[in-house]
Amino acid sequence: MKDFYDVVVVGGGNAALSAALSARENGASTAVIECAPLEERGGNSSYTAGAFRIAYDGVSDLKALMPELSDQEWEGYDFGAYPARELFDDIATTTQYRTDPALADILARESHAALMWLKSKGLRLLPYGRQSAKVGNKRKWFGGLVIEALGGGIGLTDFEFQAAEKAGVEVFYRTFARDLIKGDGGVRGVVVERDASRQDLRAGAVVLACGGFEANTEWRARYLGPGWDLAKVRGCRYNQGAGIRMAIDAGAQSTGNWSGCHAISWDRNAPPYGERTIGELFSKHGYPFGIVVNAEGKRFIDEGADFYLYTYAKNGRAVLAQPGQFAWQLFDAQVRHLIHDEYRIKQATRVTADSIEELIQKIEDVDKTQLARTIREYNAAVMRDRKFDPTVKDGLGTRGIEIPKSNWALPLEVPPFEAFAVTCGITFTYGGIKINADANVVDIDDRPIPGLYAAGEMVGGIFYFNYPGGSGLTSGAVFGRRAGRDAARFAAQRRTS
Repeated sequence: MKDFYDVVVVGGGNAALSAALSARENGASTAVIECAPLEERGGNSSYTAGAFRIAYDGVSDLKALMPELSDQEWEGYDFGAYPARELFDDIATTTQYRTDPALADILARESHAALMWLKSKGLRLLPYGRQSAKVGNKRKWFGGLVIEALGGGIGLTDFEFQAAEKAGVEVFYRTFARDLIKGDGGVRGVVVERDASRQDLRAGAVVLACGGFEANTEWRARYLGPGWDLAKVRGCRYNQGAGIRMAIDAGAQSTGNWSGCHAISWDRNAPPYGERTIGELFSKHGYPFGIVVNAEGKRFIDEGADFYLYTYAKNGRAVLAQPGQFAWQLFDAQVRHLIHDEYRIKQATRVTADSIEELIQKIEDVDKTQLARTIREYNAAVMRDRKFDPTVKDGLGTRGIEIPKSNWALPLEVPPFEAFAVTCGITFTYGGIKINADANVVDIDDRPIPGLYAAGEMVGGIFYFNYPGGSGLTSGAVFGRRAGRDAARFAAQRRTS
């Protein structure tokens, strides 16, 4: 490791590597500081499905991203359109209009360009099949999420590391950023710890892209509230909030939804942290097509309020609030083909039965009398005069029960029946530090802190309460690219001043 780089990037996920690629592209000598060992590199990004939510005006925009698909494949696909204004609106509505409009607008407008840029580096992209269904002779996509990286999250981050190293970025594993070096009116580098020794790593600019505080049990209880220390961590064990702490110590303004996070329904018996060999497959997103009950045997959410991509990131919080911090998702044979592959892995906590009565007896830790009553009342309340259609919000709901189901309400009546136990899996936290349009970190007066940039999950102010699926990787790519570009320019100015 040298004593000086134009740009030092702290972190090893999609946002960090986008920043490193961008800084190097703009002429900066660049180092990446990754606290994880090589075999665990990639941060939270490596635990995702690798899906990006991008704006596109039509099929030509998608053909530019996926030129490998054949004409026959394109003929059989119906992607519709998802213009930037719809992506912006989805971020606005899911955050109850609290999102920073300037940052949300940049994310939406530059989403396609950011993916084209990664593609120019060699990233291969494919249709994201999980949010599609066969309608007539075509496969139809719905919910705004249509594209993913080849190989999922690990494929994405492996590609980005390879591209960065090919471009001349130096990567240092098992290297911890401990503090920012401050002086001469700004940030001048990072204090790093490696092999039990510390070193002042000087830099023209520093980009922090090392995640939120979701893996920090104490911070979860402190900022998210009681019970959050009991949540399981979907991804990286290293996201302890170190970057946020360093930035605030350097004068950064904290912002965003510090009591909020992205949290989903996660297998009840999953390990405390993510497993790279399993990745996304402990998630359980099929609930819109069934019912969800708690330990009291009662439903507690509208399972069909919207496509899962607009509700899954808040449902983990709802599950955590239930007695015992768990729930059961129940399905029958009518929807078996619609629930995703994660329900089929051998590690899934499931029970199966040929009758509702048998299923109820097999479900553990639930009031069985109340559960039987809940199922009877739900089945009786299902509308029978509408057509079930998983590709649209079909209005097939319930009547006359306390918690309605708004769409996709089919009675539980066709065997075999299945139930899956879930708990809360936290993905990332929404609170963080404030940046401007150039991804420059700002102080309490909204003045840029010279030489300090940020991107990815540690940026606050974009997501509140909820989240449109796939926006996180897109945000990392868009603002990582911006951070690296501006950091390189700033470092060049410092060299010549």
